[in-house]
Amino acid sequence: MIWLSPAFPVGAFSYSHGIERVIHDGIIRDRATLEDWLRDLLHQGSVWNDAVLFAAAWSEPDAGEDIAALGAAMAGSAERYMETMLQGSAFIQAASHWMAEQSADDLPYPVAVAKVAASNGVELEPALAAYLHAVLSNLIQGAVRLVPLGQSQGVALMASLEPAILGVASAAARSSLDDLGSAAIMSEIAAMQHETQYSRVFRS
Repeated sequence: MIWLSPAFPVGAFSYSHGIERVIHDGIIRDRATLEDWLRDLLHQGSVWNDAVLFAAAWSEPDAGEDIAALGAAMAGSAERYMETMLQGSAFIQAASHWMAEQSADDLPYPVAVAKVAASNGVELEPALAAYLHAVLSNLIQGAVRLVPLGQSQGVALMASLEPAILGVASAAARSSLDDLGSAAIMSEIAAMQHETQYSRVFRS
C-alpha cells in the first residue's frame, strides 16, 4: 500500500500515458470515453503488457535483466520510455529501505515494482492488483483535471474498474512472455503526438 500510494515518490502524477493528447483531440471527453480507453489499455494495450512483464519479473528473478531490457524495448515512444524508466528508477531509489541489496536503477516501472514485491515476499496476484490499481488511478486523476471530470465521477469509475483489475491481475499472474501483445495503436500514436504538443501539463 505504501509503495503504490500517491505519496510514494515516483512522480506518477506528472505522467498521463498519452491521455493528455487524446483529451486535447476530443477523443476522451467524458467518463464513458475515458472508461473505454482505460479498459482497452488494461485488456489489450500497454497496461496489459506491463502486467505480463510484472508477472515474469516476479516469477523469474534470474531473468530480470532480460525482462527489463524487453520492457524498455517495448516502450512505443520516447515519452513512454521516459515514463516507465524514470518511474522505475525513482521506485527503486524510494524502495531501498525495504531492500537488503541495492539494485540497478535502470528498470522499467513494472519490473522494478515486481522485483521489490518478490524480494519482500508479497504474493504475485495481490501485488499485480495493487500495481494495476495505482496505474489506472493515476490516469483517472489526470483526466479528472483535464477533461474535466468531477472527483465523484473519478471515484465511481475506479469502482467500476475494480472487477476488471482483479481479472487482469489473475490472468497476468498465470501468463508468460508469449502473452505479450498490444492492439491499442491509438494510444501509442497519441503518446508520440504528445511529444510535440504545443501546450501541455504532463510529461507524457
